[in-house]
Amino acid sequence: MQFFGGTSEVTLSPSVPSSIGTGPLGSNAYMLYLFNRNGVCLLYKEWHRPLKTLDSNQDQKLMFGLLFSLKSFTAKMDPTRVEKGNLGVPLLPGEGCSFHCFRTNTYKLSFMESPSGIKIILVTHPKSKDHRENLRYIYNLYVGNVVKNPLYVPGTAIKCELFNTSLDQYIQTSI
Repeated sequence: MQFFGGTSEVTLSPSVPSSIGTGPLGSNAYMLYLFNRNGVCLLYKEWHRPLKTLDSNQDQKLMFGLLFSLKSFTAKMDPTRVEKGNLGVPLLPGEGCSFHCFRTNTYKLSFMESPSGIKIILVTHPKSKDHRENLRYIYNLYVGNVVKNPLYVPGTAIKCELFNTSLDQYIQTSI
C-alpha cells in the first residue's frame, strides 16, 4: 500500500497459516456453531480463539442475532422478489435470497442452513477457501452420528463422542 509517495507494506489481515489443513488441530478453523431452528445452540466448538471477550451464552446469542439480521437483510434486498415482506420477520429455510459467507480482515464466517432449520456456522481464517462443501459434510456427520443416535434427545446439547471425534478429525485434515 502506498501512502503519499512513500512505500510501506500494510497487511490488513493475518497471513495464511503455512499448514492449512495439515497442521495442529484447527490451524485454519477458529470456531463452529450449530443451532437448531429455534435458535438453541446445540454445539459450540472452538479450536483457535486467542481472545475471549464474552461468555459463551452471550456469544451464542450474538451469533444467532447476527444470522437472523443478515438473513432478514438479504431477503429484504433481494432484487428478484417483488414482495419484500417485513424486515425482521423470519423466512422459511430455502425461501428468498440467502447468504453463504462474509469476510472481515480477521476472520471469514461461512453459513449453511438445512431444510430442517439446522444452522451451521464455521468461522475460519479470512483467506481460507469456500467452505460450502465442508459445511455439507459437517451436516452429514451431524445427521449420521447425532440425529440417527437413539440416545440423543432432540433440542439438547450434543454430547456424542463419535460426532465430536469425527468433527475434530475432519477439521484437522480438511479445513
